[in-house]
Amino acid sequence: ILRPTAAALARAGTPFRGVLYAGLMITDAGPKVLEFNARFGDPEAQALLALLDVDLADLLVAATTGDLRGATLRWRPGAAVSVVAASAGYPERAPEPCAITGLEAAAAEPDALVFQAGTARRDGALLATGGRVLSVVGRGPDGHAARDRAYAALDRIRFSGAQVRRDIGLRALGATAPATRRERTNEVAH
Repeated sequence: ILRPTAAALARAGTPFRGVLYAGLMITDAGPKVLEFNARFGDPEAQALLALLDVDLADLLVAATTGDLRGATLRWRPGAAVSVVAASAGYPERAPEPCAITGLEAAAAEPDALVFQAGTARRDGALLATGGRVLSVVGRGPDGHAARDRAYAALDRIRFSGAQVRRDIGLRALGATAPATRRERTNEVAH
């Protein structure tokens, strides 16, 4: 999907330089493009970048100057899984800001990375301010280990109304996803 898109842009005289992300829906008829993005920050990018084993800044400079001849992509072995913790009411409404605890404990989990999104610091306290509050990426030798590490770290984080899907990665790992929304979502007020 991305190579033909980049080739079409070049043929049109508008070659793309930067990061191009395709949000895909995998269907029985094959992948379908939902969106194209040219920015970082999405949970999908966080999982991919967690496995990048070269300096991202060097790649970005090479992309912006149009000289990729010396650029090398090298990836860490293994897998990464990103799981989002969203606020109560997401995506329809943002709740009142509430305190977040457990980030230090989550970040201390082996091979776990915590990325903040809908947060703010006020009067020394870290607050969940709505939407996708944060995501946790777990890395491991395979998808099962990466998923386990992401959830182990995420389970240390608390904020009122936190919503966490519990089926992330199951389909790709060949496991059966829970059948109901209530089973897929951990809607716990902490």
